[in-house]
Amino acid sequence: MAGRAIVSEAIAVARATENELELLVREHARLVYRIAYSVSRNHQDAEDTTQETFLRVLRQRRKLASVNDSRAWLARIAWRVAIQRNKKVAAVPFEDIGEMAVELRSRIASADELVLGAEMGTLLESLIVMLPAKLRDPLILSTIEELSRAEIALMLGTNEAAVRSRIFRARQILRDKLAALLEGKHGT
Repeated sequence: MAGRAIVSEAIAVARATENELELLVREHARLVYRIAYSVSRNHQDAEDTTQETFLRVLRQRRKLASVNDSRAWLARIAWRVAIQRNKKVAAVPFEDIGEMAVELRSRIASADELVLGAEMGTLLESLIVMLPAKLRDPLILSTIEELSRAEIALMLGTNEAAVRSRIFRARQILRDKLAALLEGKHGT
């Protein structure tokens, strides 16, 4: 009798965990995908990262019961997986971005606003990628993923004051570089 009770209890726990995992995927798959995409800027890589994130969650399902904030926990796992997968991507040289700015500046008068906006977005994305990871990561998580300073601090293993400072510094650098590029000063 005792053996059956233990087996029944184990089956019940396994089913509860499976239901909890299914609920996590349904509730947070978009968040995980958005985080992955914000790092990779590629749909295929973001899908692969999303799948890998949930595989890791499946492997760590025993920890699930002790997680207080499943959204932040999943976001942290997704961020780490995306960063690991993205380390293979080479950075674009600053000179190439400078050429993009010159081309953009030369076409401002005749360009359609929509095209100009898209090109400006591409230029800004390139500048963001070039930021040091210490500044880029909080900026992306705050601006693109709309995570709170507290969530970002938890994900990156720092405090909220450091997150605020890094976001401010990243924006300042982007503003200065973008202004320099649009004015034609490539050497900054």
